[in-house]
Amino acid sequence: MPLVEDSVTDEAWSRPISAVLETLGATPAGLSRTEVETRRRQYGLNQPLARRRRPLWLQFLTRFLNPLVLILLFASGLSAATGNVTSFVIVLVMVVLSVSLDFVQEMRAEKAVDALRRTVAVRVQVRRDGVEVSEPVDQLVPGDVVRLAAGDLVPADCRLIEARDLFVNQAMLTGEPYPVEKHADAAAIPAGDAGQAPGTVFMGTSVISGSAIAVVCRTGNMTAFGQLSGTLQAPPPPTAFELGIRQFGFLILRLTIFLVLFVLAVNVLFHRPWLDSLMFALALAVGLTPELLPMIVTVTLARGAMRLAKRRVIVKRLAAMHNVGAMDVLCTDKTGTLTEATIRMVRHLDFRGEESERVFRLAYLNSHFESGIKSPLDEAIIAFRSLDVSGWQKIDEVPFDFERRRVSVLVTDGTERLLVVKGAPEDVLRQSTHYEGEGGVEKPLDPAARAELDALFQKLGEDGFRVLAIASKAMGRDHSSAALGDESELAFAGYAVFLDPPKASAMAAIRDLTTAGVAVRLLTGDNERVTRHVCTALGLPVTGLITGDDLRAMSEEALRARLPKVNVFCRVTPAQKERVLLAYKRSSHVVGFLGDGINDASALHAADVGISVDSAADVAKEAAGLILLDHDLSVVHEAVMEGRRTVQNVTKYILMGSSSNFGNMFSMAGASLFLPFLPMLPTQVLLNNLLYDASEAGVPLDTVEAEALALPVQWDLRLIQRFMLVLGPVSSLFDFLTFYALLHLFNADEALFQTGWFVESLATQVLVIFVIRTRRSPWRSRPNAVLAGLTLGVAVIGALLPLTPLASFFGFVAPPASFYLFLAAAVVTYLVLVEIIKRVFFHYVAPRRGVRGQVTLRR
Repeated sequence: MPLVEDSVTDEAWSRPISAVLETLGATPAGLSRTEVETRRRQYGLNQPLARRRRPLWLQFLTRFLNPLVLILLFASGLSAATGNVTSFVIVLVMVVLSVSLDFVQEMRAEKAVDALRRTVAVRVQVRRDGVEVSEPVDQLVPGDVVRLAAGDLVPADCRLIEARDLFVNQAMLTGEPYPVEKHADAAAIPAGDAGQAPGTVFMGTSVISGSAIAVVCRTGNMTAFGQLSGTLQAPPPPTAFELGIRQFGFLILRLTIFLVLFVLAVNVLFHRPWLDSLMFALALAVGLTPELLPMIVTVTLARGAMRLAKRRVIVKRLAAMHNVGAMDVLCTDKTGTLTEATIRMVRHLDFRGEESERVFRLAYLNSHFESGIKSPLDEAIIAFRSLDVSGWQKIDEVPFDFERRRVSVLVTDGTERLLVVKGAPEDVLRQSTHYEGEGGVEKPLDPAARAELDALFQKLGEDGFRVLAIASKAMGRDHSSAALGDESELAFAGYAVFLDPPKASAMAAIRDLTTAGVAVRLLTGDNERVTRHVCTALGLPVTGLITGDDLRAMSEEALRARLPKVNVFCRVTPAQKERVLLAYKRSSHVVGFLGDGINDASALHAADVGISVDSAADVAKEAAGLILLDHDLSVVHEAVMEGRRTVQNVTKYILMGSSSNFGNMFSMAGASLFLPFLPMLPTQVLLNNLLYDASEAGVPLDTVEAEALALPVQWDLRLIQRFMLVLGPVSSLFDFLTFYALLHLFNADEALFQTGWFVESLATQVLVIFVIRTRRSPWRSRPNAVLAGLTLGVAVIGALLPLTPLASFFGFVAPPASFYLFLAAAVVTYLVLVEIIKRVFFHYVAPRRGVRGQVTLRR
């Protein structure tokens, strides 16, 4: 049945769950595929804050709303009204071709990146036609029945049908710092503030532990998350790269507006035709404005993302490409990154260090009945040996959290009722007052016994074993629930011992990252002895170590002072991981974090580069900017290299475009002062701009030398401004030499002057890419074939165009043969001079620029 409109209101979904299901036309078996399609057409995709994409034709037309383009078309329309229809047609064709080039390139890049993002989209278990299937979250509709488990993001606003020990983190919506317990309730819930109702879960919150079956009531913008205002709706703050691109664009735009007004004023002052002067000034504005910059940036970042996809790394946010290239500190967990993550349980020891069946049985009961997300240690316990626990029944649970670092389950076999506790040895021992001695007799845990158990724990850690402590507590038969207060006066049973061997490829990956200027830092919840053993096995010297207890007693200033000397952080909580990352950022480092668990979400948010894996918890994948399809540190090194390559290629375009544009500004201003005519016709300016744009389409594909990738690459607007101020006047100098040659050597009239400068201007600003694209000598660095072909092709077209039948359409005349000899000599001289200036600049000027983030870490 179709969904009625009031089914998404608070009043409707506050009814008893049976009434909600009836109103939604839903059953526990789920909706049919046909009904799902009907509802999706009615309610749209389950994407909060998402706007419908405009049709492609409308997106294309909106690109003509650029004020400069509109004024140019209006002015050319006036020209047509006065009889110059040819000029109007040429201007129209040039504008359409330029906009089309930009539009097609950017649309292709965006589609490719969208396709990559969909491969790692968050999915949900949903019942369709009575069968449980995995679907992307955005495909949900009201009435769908979904299954939730620990680590999942709640995909929509839902009412609970069933719930088992369900704890949900609602901090994103309510600000509550602690998980809230939820349970299904057949009765009605209070209308109004449904967030306080125990039978509701909301989009954007996350499941900490337990499991549930829920029916979707509201999707997309109708959810509480979708209707939030303020910071949750605001886009993420721009990165340094995005800010730098924006600042550069505004800089060029301001200079362009000043030049246009200056040229227009000079032409009006000299009583030149006002319509021609206006069209020239507007064409000049279109030609000098970096309208190609967004396309070049998008296409270059997208190309980098697609290359990374071939290496099984998915880029979710394009801006992350710059940050991963600028990253100089990588913080990572140990498990699965430095170790194989094939954890095996190898022993179960009592207080004397001897094998104990009692310890294994207690550990098995805890892991078997625990409803939270199963850790690799839980899976290792269950896989160690099958145990018949059919006679046992779970009563309640105190779920795991990263402050307590333990989980407790209350179980009974009909004769005894036990609270079984499993967790970090330090924390479990702290809560224990007794230990199970010989024959199961409980003995006081006096200082001597504590010292003996601690010595056994240290010995296991030094041998590289991971350890969980197991304890229990007999409870009364009428004890029907478990609470935090029950985790006291425990009887310590023993240790569950695990082995997670070091990963063979990790040593080479750490060496490669360190050589590339990325310092690897370990942030782990394991104790220091296990971590030191793994580091020793990998040949990674521990230069300094801080524990979670040390961090609690340390001020921010003290932590930042210790950072250069420390490369291992042990027994840290999620909040402490985030604190370490923020300390690195405040110390002017670009920091990455590699994590995959529920506890890693806050750190992934805090890092400049959040990196997770495809098998990670939903909350971790959602927070990350990069998703690794292979949990391997060597892949991170490849991502770093690709990020640097991407930023280098964007910088090539900007260095060339800024210096050329700045030089053209000087040339246009100077020519307007002494020439009795326009130095270039408006259509020639637009044609020059179109050809220049076409030549730069190959920049995203260009190769980058190894030495340019050796160290972290950060956006540096000051360097670009200095390069522009140095090279721009040199470009203008050759323009003025061309002016002199045309006027005094070739006795050029208006048409020949405009033709000659068009050819020289296009040749110099296009061919200079061969010099600027590399810090090496141009003949020692081979450009990408596409870039070389486009660049040379555009230069040849510009030179030969005046000799073709199309010349008259653009106001060109055929230059004498001697002009081409002069042009060749001028271009070669210009490129040689630029090469000399480039070497001097990057040898003497660039090293003094004080790039942020290049502080050397002790390794």
